[in-house]
Amino acid sequence: MITAKLIDNIWATRKSDLLNGYKFMLAEIIGGITEGERLVVVDIIGAGIGDRVIVSTGSSARKMLNNDNTPVDAVVIGIIDDDCNFI
Repeated sequence: MITAKLIDNIWATRKSDLLNGYKFMLAEIIGGITEGERLVVVDIIGAGIGDRVIVSTGSSARKMLNNDNTPVDAVVIGIIDDDCNFI
């Protein structure tokens, strides 16, 4: 898992049918050796731009969507509380 800040929405007019109905967002990693890198995440919990979030990646991300065949590598699984100052 990694921590990230959601910085924008992403729209895809053409995508795999397995991705229909999912909300895509652009996230920037905060903390760690990959800080500042950006990735596309699927938001399944209703987070918004500016939220600091916990992101699951790889096969664990696909399990959150209940389909190992979905072409997804990163999913938002939690929103970090504002009063949490570990970062």
